[in-house]
Amino acid sequence: MFYHASPAGGITVLEPRISNHGVPLIYFSSKRENVLVYLSNAIEKYCRETGFRYDGGWQKWGPYGFERDGRQRLEEYYPHALESTYAGVSGYIYSAERITDSGFQVQIPSVTASRQPVQVTGAEYIPDAYAAILQAEKDGLIAIVRYEEMTDKMKEWNRKTIRQEYEAAGNHPEYRHFLLGNFPDILKDIK
Repeated sequence: MFYHASPAGGITVLEPRISNHGVPLIYFSSKRENVLVYLSNAIEKYCRETGFRYDGGWQKWGPYGFERDGRQRLEEYYPHALESTYAGVSGYIYSAERITDSGFQVQIPSVTASRQPVQVTGAEYIPDAYAAILQAEKDGLIAIVRYEEMTDKMKEWNRKTIRQEYEAAGNHPEYRHFLLGNFPDILKDIK
């Protein structure tokens, strides 16, 4: 089974969209729990909640990696990041029995992509993405590194990376707005 998450309901055929790689693709994971992170985009949600108007393509925020055992590891880079991104957010996990592999090499474990439309064979409504993520953690399917648990090495990486991301985001004012709002101490001298 292949899984894909979307905030939109009623989808019967998933269509390729321009991806972060600049190629029209549909991404799927063979692990249902791994698509929960795609039910909300932290940048888009933060901008809408703070009244930041933007009509371009939203930058994506991917706060995850993988444990040595293959489990997805969500990482909070600012206080309460998971809760503020996912609490109260609903959406759907779509399943497909078959896809046509695009041949595009996706550098994410358990993920494949299709360049062709894909027939949906099932849909699961997720009423609260945050609750679903916490349940997946409780079930041992994913790991979470909370902000308070960050090591000094992780904090230094975070500081360096956020500053680099801000500088590189010149064409994405929505991303800069998000970074300034969630990392004020790291970016205080950049404004």
